[in-house]
Amino acid sequence: MKLLVIGSGGREHAMAWKLAQSPRVQKVYVAPGNGGTATEAGLENLPLGDFSRLISFCREEQIQLTVVGPEAPLAAGIVDAFQEAGLRIFGPVRAAARLESSKDFAKQFMVRHGLPTARYETFSDATRARAYVDRQGAPIVVKADGLAAGKGVVVAASAAEAHAAIDTFLVQNRLGDAGARVVIEEYLEGEEASFMVMADGAHALALATSQDHKRLGDGDRGPNTGGMGAISPAPVVTPQLHARVMREIIQPALAGMAKDGTPYTGFLYAGLMIDKAGNPRTLEFNCRLGDPETQPILLRLKSDLVGLIEHALEGTLDRAEADWDRRAALCVVLAAANYPGEPRTGDEIHGLPGAAEDCRLFHAGTRLDGGRILTNGGRVLGVTALGDSLKLAARRAYEAADAIRFQGMQYRKDIGHRALKKG
Repeated sequence: MKLLVIGSGGREHAMAWKLAQSPRVQKVYVAPGNGGTATEAGLENLPLGDFSRLISFCREEQIQLTVVGPEAPLAAGIVDAFQEAGLRIFGPVRAAARLESSKDFAKQFMVRHGLPTARYETFSDATRARAYVDRQGAPIVVKADGLAAGKGVVVAASAAEAHAAIDTFLVQNRLGDAGARVVIEEYLEGEEASFMVMADGAHALALATSQDHKRLGDGDRGPNTGGMGAISPAPVVTPQLHARVMREIIQPALAGMAKDGTPYTGFLYAGLMIDKAGNPRTLEFNCRLGDPETQPILLRLKSDLVGLIEHALEGTLDRAEADWDRRAALCVVLAAANYPGEPRTGDEIHGLPGAAEDCRLFHAGTRLDGGRILTNGGRVLGVTALGDSLKLAARRAYEAADAIRFQGMQYRKDIGHRALKKG
């Protein structure tokens, strides 16, 4: 069978690589793909973005399954368009994808269906938003309502910082329509974790737990990014907590979406904050796999991903099981100069290691130029390794990362530090 993966990041490279491992798969096309998917055996880049052209390609090439990686096509209704054309595609329809494309919609949904989350208010008027911040005090969190590619959340340590974020979104209109409304919510203390599942409208199959590292610098300092690295499993998610998250967050979310008339099929990502007492609260929902969490998760997945997706499309996930490598996995993101601002692109990358059983290089912001691989985005590469312990996985990943060179390269040296401290 021939498959199509939509997207161009590290998540999509990892997804396409894993799908191509299925003995039933002949080829995986990636639209538009990157420098890694251009050179990976069994994959081929497809320079198309327009839905109608993608649909025509799928019909002509008899593509039997399309898997959507990023949030923007989901929010734009790619699943609806493919389904109307009679094509098999995995992801939520546009109405269900509002769980990610509108923070206000998601917060209203969580409150309506009794999911644990932070107190909040939504504003489109900057004066009223500033007054709310002054009443609530800091720290406080300011979020752009719409999709902002990881740049729409400000964790403000002071009222002045929150006011500046409000002005950036509502007055200066830096994010356009995405920032035309802001959600302001209470600051939750604790440890973050990423909880991802596959959903078939009624049932959920939990994927391996993971933990992202959002801040640019070591020790969780510096600006927020799309993610500078990830580990799997996440020790903070104990078996007891895992059961609570499924019972109190994931299942109520699926039941709520069905009750609201928008059954949810696709990957669903709950960003969690776990307090000192071990209570989980929902920070946000994403309607796709996380990036870079996907890279360590899929490196650990031993099951056929195609088969799991087919269960989800057929509504039989309650009969599916996923088999996981017992080893830990760790991903280190190598980012471009100036990231997360305006990253520099076009620099040649040297020292790229070959693939090994315990270490894979997933490309994100790269492009193929003749025989050279050049930087082409903020987060450039994800070096992902397995190890019998998290410490050994880290050693293997950093050994590979240290050999790679490009102008202005930056990366964190402490991925997994919270879990490693717990020992």
